[in-house]
Amino acid sequence: MRFDILTLFPEMFQGFLGTSIIKRAQQQGIVETNLINFRDFATDKHHTVDDTPYGGGGGMVLKPEPLFRAVESLLEEGKEKPPILLMSPQGATLTQKKAEELAQHSHLILLCGHYEGYDERIRTHLVTEEISIGDYVLTGGELPAMIVVDSVSRLLPGVLGNDSSAVTDSFSTGLLEYPHYTRPADFEGLKVPDILLSGHHQNIETWRRQQALTRTWEKRPDLLETAPLTEEDRNFLQGLARKQRS
Repeated sequence: MRFDILTLFPEMFQGFLGTSIIKRAQQQGIVETNLINFRDFATDKHHTVDDTPYGGGGGMVLKPEPLFRAVESLLEEGKEKPPILLMSPQGATLTQKKAEELAQHSHLILLCGHYEGYDERIRTHLVTEEISIGDYVLTGGELPAMIVVDSVSRLLPGVLGNDSSAVTDSFSTGLLEYPHYTRPADFEGLKVPDILLSGHHQNIETWRRQQALTRTWEKRPDLLETAPLTEEDRNFLQGLARKQRS
């Protein structure tokens, strides 16, 4: 997977890209990241990337020319155009399903804005999709871009070491993840559930599924409307509802 990240502040990414799982993924050649300062594509002597908006109003707006030129420099002749993602609070909210869709591509271009906003021609004629990480406004698109890179990278084979980890993450199954425990089995009187020490794998899997259902029912019941549920799952949830009413 190749990530090309267009930003005015590439230094913001150094800690994120130089540590932990993302660093290892790059060292292993699974992930490639390129930081492009699109100020370098401005043509005037001051390398101007923003200007005042037509019609008046506060703030500055990113000009189209530098971003168009920067993106065009990344496109390879004869190859399919990759998704060009605009980090924007107006975009569709990033979900696990969207991350899984993006992970199917081998090349993504991410645009990080600053200032008041973008010239509308960037939005309508350059990018293929707008991505938001939530209903709030940040000072720039760098943090959302990091989140996109992280959420997509960890889905790539080999990145996590144990490929089953991403499969059981919260939201990947449509449910919140079940609780985890590790040694010691008894910490100051707080004990690991006996079922996890039993060695009976089928019973453990049943317990984990029920725990995931319970946690989702308690914390994010909205997810149950679209989660793939078996008849056994539905019966278990009905039992939870009966207990609550009694």
